Amino acid sequence: MEERYIASIDLGSSKFGLCVARVCGDDVQIVYYKETPSDGIRSSMIANPMKASLPLKNAIREAEEELMIKILQVVVGMPRSEVEQITASARIDRGQGDEYISEEEVASLKAIALETYPLPNPDSQVMYGAVAQSFSVDSQICLMESDVVGTLSDTLEGNFKVFIGSRRATTALDKIFNSMEIAVAKKYFLPDVVAKTVLSRDEMQSGVALVDIGAGVTSTAIYHDGIMRYYASIPFGGRALTQDIRSELSISEDLAEKIKKRFGACLPNKLASLSEKVLQIRLTEPYKEVSVKYISEIIDCRMREILDAVLYSIQQSGLQNEIRSGIVLTGGGALLANLGNLVKDMSGYEVRIGYPKYQFTAAAGNGIYNNPSAAAAIGMVLAAKDDRMPDCVSIPESQEKKEEEAETVEVEVTVQNTVTDEELSQGETGTLLAPEDFGEEVVKPKPIKTKVKKSEKTPNKITWFQKGVEKVRNFGYTLYDKMNEE
Repeated sequence: MEERYIASIDLGSSKFGLCVARVCGDDVQIVYYKETPSDGIRSSMIANPMKASLPLKNAIREAEEELMIKILQVVVGMPRSEVEQITASARIDRGQGDEYISEEEVASLKAIALETYPLPNPDSQVMYGAVAQSFSVDSQICLMESDVVGTLSDTLEGNFKVFIGSRRATTALDKIFNSMEIAVAKKYFLPDVVAKTVLSRDEMQSGVALVDIGAGVTSTAIYHDGIMRYYASIPFGGRALTQDIRSELSISEDLAEKIKKRFGACLPNKLASLSEKVLQIRLTEPYKEVSVKYISEIIDCRMREILDAVLYSIQQSGLQNEIRSGIVLTGGGALLANLGNLVKDMSGYEVRIGYPKYQFTAAAGNGIYNNPSAAAAIGMVLAAKDDRMPDCVSIPESQEKKEEEAETVEVEVTVQNTVTDEELSQGETGTLLAPEDFGEEVVKPKPIKTKVKKSEKTPNKITWFQKGVEKVRNFGYTLYDKMNEE
């Protein structure tokens, strides 16, 4: 089968997630995934294209140099905020009632719903996508897509949830990538993509609320009978927690983010011995001393406000009694300690963290399976694979020739000084953060690279051992013979 590459980029408020995958038929291998701090993006929308383009260019260039490829086109996600959902319908008069309804006709009906729906403000709005809710034929109504295919009918009608967003946001996307001479192959509505990456089929069938906590946006998508029935978002997320810490402690946003990631937690009264720890922030004289419990109280207060809005949106959907599989938390904010317990206490639903499912034959580091924030980027890869997206990269001819010849393998050995929490801790008021966490310059050893030719054969240690045993055995036989002669 023909091999092709797919590149996807998740444009988040705090980071860019760049993923490159090798696809051959149904086989998918993640060959590259890396997150890079972003800029110029607010609430998942590009607020300043010029600021956003610089770190994005650097991230793409780094991937190209590491993989020795040229990225020609990418698939990206559309903003998750300021999305309006409207109910729409479309109808086809088949005129061939004695022939089965095909999947192609259903797909055509979806396209008609997208193309013909009149936007309230076409100058400022654009269609993000449409999700089929039910279908109707001559004598049956409220059919699922799997049920309507194969039926006989003169007409085919569908009811859809249409999602509408800002035209300026998508225009900014195109402008950034056009300036880099990279084509945008397709834009995906992320809630549906992420859901198919972290949710099981049984959860989507029985009813589940997917809460994606990003840096600038927290979104809620509710599934029932395998279909997304409701979507809502609020312009608050993990960055709000960081800003609260920065404001309360009068420190930089970068340091506040590091403290949140390392010591951030909800439910301060359930931190056990950790609540007694005190951080020393050695940036001023005298040192600032802040307890971990106080940081947790700051985070807990803001997180409760965000969850109140999430639970309110679930009530507004009218599907609160259909969520039998509970709530699944995903996104970078889902890793906050004790967040699952807080959601369960406030909502009464069962809660779990939504990690990307194991759907690849190989992955560039198993870390993506433990990282909920990677779900959007790798989910777009899977969606693009199903959409038969063409090759997104090109490989230079010189590189193809090198791959055919005997090439060298680079082995990178990094000398790294590791420090445990016990070594960082100096009693109850010890320094619990590494020097680089406070902005101090730390000289890191450069990685040592060695090259080994593939054509050279490295002696096998087992062979050496076997030869040594053979020599000892032969010497013993010789000595035994001499003793017999004497």
